[in-house]
Amino acid sequence: MEDIYIVMLVALFALAVTDLVVGVSNDAINFLSSSIGSRAFSLRNILIVASIGVGVGAIFSSGLMEVARKGIFLPGQFYFEEIMIIFMAVMITDVLLLDFFNSLGLPTSTTVSIVFELLGAAVSMAAIKVYSASGNLGDILDYINTSKATEIIVGILMAVVVAFVIGAFVQYFSRLIFSFQYERKIKYAGAIFGGFSLTAILYFILLKGLKSVTFISEGVQDYIDNNTLIIIGGGLVLFSILSQVLMSFFKVDILKAVILVGTFSLALAFAGNDLVNFIGVPIAAWQSFVLWQDAFHATGVIPSEFLMTDLQGQVPTPPFLLVAAGGVMIATLWFSSKARSVVETGVNLSRQGEGSERFEPNFLSRGIVRYSVFFGNVVGAITPKVIRNKIEEKFTKPQGFRENAEEAPAFDMVRASVNLVVASILISIGTSLKLPLSTTYVTFMVAMGTSLADRAWDRESAVYRVAGVVNVVGGWFITALVAFTAAAIFGVIIFYGGIIAISVLLAFAVFMVTRNIVLHSRKEKEKARKKPFSRKDISTINDIVTESSKNISTVIGGVNQMFSKTVKNLGYYDKNKLKKNKKAIKTLEREIDELKRNIFYFIKTIEENSLDSNRFYILILDYLQDMVQSIGYITRNSYNHVNNNHKNLKFNQIRDLKKVDNKIQMLFDEIGAIFDEQDFGRIEKVLAEKQDLLDEVAELIEKQISRIRTSESSPKNSELYFGLLLETKDLVTSTMNLLELYREFDLVIQTASLGRLEKNES
Repeated sequence: MEDIYIVMLVALFALAVTDLVVGVSNDAINFLSSSIGSRAFSLRNILIVASIGVGVGAIFSSGLMEVARKGIFLPGQFYFEEIMIIFMAVMITDVLLLDFFNSLGLPTSTTVSIVFELLGAAVSMAAIKVYSASGNLGDILDYINTSKATEIIVGILMAVVVAFVIGAFVQYFSRLIFSFQYERKIKYAGAIFGGFSLTAILYFILLKGLKSVTFISEGVQDYIDNNTLIIIGGGLVLFSILSQVLMSFFKVDILKAVILVGTFSLALAFAGNDLVNFIGVPIAAWQSFVLWQDAFHATGVIPSEFLMTDLQGQVPTPPFLLVAAGGVMIATLWFSSKARSVVETGVNLSRQGEGSERFEPNFLSRGIVRYSVFFGNVVGAITPKVIRNKIEEKFTKPQGFRENAEEAPAFDMVRASVNLVVASILISIGTSLKLPLSTTYVTFMVAMGTSLADRAWDRESAVYRVAGVVNVVGGWFITALVAFTAAAIFGVIIFYGGIIAISVLLAFAVFMVTRNIVLHSRKEKEKARKKPFSRKDISTINDIVTESSKNISTVIGGVNQMFSKTVKNLGYYDKNKLKKNKKAIKTLEREIDELKRNIFYFIKTIEENSLDSNRFYILILDYLQDMVQSIGYITRNSYNHVNNNHKNLKFNQIRDLKKVDNKIQMLFDEIGAIFDEQDFGRIEKVLAEKQDLLDEVAELIEKQISRIRTSESSPKNSELYFGLLLETKDLVTSTMNLLELYREFDLVIQTASLGRLEKNES
């Protein structure tokens, strides 16, 4: 009888290790985004500080794990068998859910996920019990800690709104004090700012980070609680003096000190308080098993008859489990690429200035921005001009600010400090009021509020940033809904399916996690492979030729491959593969759009007297866009034709298209090799052969005209076939125009090089 529960415990702890990895990957945004975004320190040093905070917080974290054991449901109402089913459903759901969000690179709350998973699994188990007993589903409330669940939901809503508003408010006035040229102001106001910030972080560590530390005695904790104002006042004086000493005598940048301590404090609190989200459930399951096993040896009670009343007491967690969990968390920080993806999302949404936008605008973001602009114009109109000019002066960025956006910090250290301090204060206040705030929600919304107040969301980027925030916040509420529903469903499946259902669900979880790892790895490799599409500083035509050659080679290869696949799949009338081709085209179009978005920055970095370089680069993008539009038309119309169940092209038409495809393959392979090797002397040969291909396409158009007059009976076939041939003609023409452009500029470069050589010799 014990064997099945031992197997479940092993599975639960294996899931716990996985949950630690996926959970830390998601929660890393809580304490890494401000320091990474500001580039106050190297990534290595940031990870060292965060690792120390995580290690300390994990080793001395709470041994009670109340949320998993009794915070959401009433364990005394469930039997041991039912408790184990609840815990198994929760862990499988948690791993799948968090890994899904990590794969998307979106931050979500591990606290909310575990709470609603416990709630969903407990409700489903209670429903089964009630239905089989009385049939009155209203009795389910007797099994659930409804007051705690309500508190958590209210805490979620409060965290989202309050954190955003207060973050924006504090950042606005901080910028009015320091401006963007804060180096001068920090000499005078830095001590007060440092004193206030470090005191707030100290209060955060004492109240939130060490609240559940096992080696802190009750007397010390009571002293902290009873003398809070004295601690805050003394800390403010002490840290203000210390800040001034550090700045004056040791030339320490006080903002860096605040960021360093703030990162440590959030990491400490995260590990000390959120560890329950990852290992609380399996530890509670183990404690349940020990309680039942003792009772079984004493009285012979079976799992389906042993009520878990004793689980409501205080049962400490073995220290070695906390140490092991801390080790896994630290390793995840250093080696998880998904953690970097989640942090990157938060940093990009809050960065100062332009760059690549990940999220597409939606009707909600457009509406919010439109009415915000209107409101801003109204406020500006009623604000006296003197005050308005003074405010504008404070928000004026210095010359050259973030010109090299790829190398520059996403935001300055003033905003990073405000992010950490405000998040620390809000979490501390929430803890003192016993509100179950999510650290993810608070830190993320504070960062978004400070971004808005700092005018990081201007008219150029606001609609994209707001869309990103809407997507992330919407994902949080979806997390709660999906966590509740999935855990409830898994609980029912395990209850009726037993060990077979557990085996199937575990296999499914392993498959999905492995699949997401493989897909994420491919995505990262693809991202690295397509790095030529990223903007970098260039100044001369030689730089442009080298950089754009890589881009052109990639586009040529993609177009060549897509043309062949479309013709092949159209011949087989394969709708599914044509649909995949249609989706793949979007990737190519996004890459071209990314290049176009960077035109402004390329032109600014090109040498002022190099007007030919500007024209050259713009024309390259024009021809590349024409090529992608042509292949997009070919792919989409082929899919639409098959998807609408029109008649397939005739054998002769498919055969003729394959002949064209073979010639295009040979042509594009040759062009790809030219740009890979940058051997532009071979362009002349390719241009000499272009007319043969264009003549063949024209001949096929004439043949189709003849078919229509004699035997063709399908208007849709003719429409598709003519469209494919005409777009193929445009594709070839755009490609040849691009080659002619390169031939022209290659001659310019060679002439200029000879001129410089002759000048040097003379």
